[in-house]
Amino acid sequence: MARVVVDVMLKPEILDPQGQAVQRALPRLGFDGIADVRQGKRFELEVEGPVDDAALVRIRELAETFLANTVIEDFAVKVEDPAAAAEPVK
Repeated sequence: MARVVVDVMLKPEILDPQGQAVQRALPRLGFDGIADVRQGKRFELEVEGPVDDAALVRIRELAETFLANTVIEDFAVKVEDPAAAAEPVK
């Protein structure tokens, strides 16, 4: 099974109050030097069968009609390397 990731983010011109709240809190928590924070959503889709061009077209359609509000959000679709997904983050 392959994993396809859909990242959804507010468009740059849309105000992000959650990101701003995080950004304001960071210096109080000792994390300096962060100029901006944008909050988004990540969807991980386990796909049966090969992730070919037809499957990616369907996933983009799914993202555009169900996962993202394209009036205020942009999205990106990528196939994740199964080996890289198994590696722990350090």
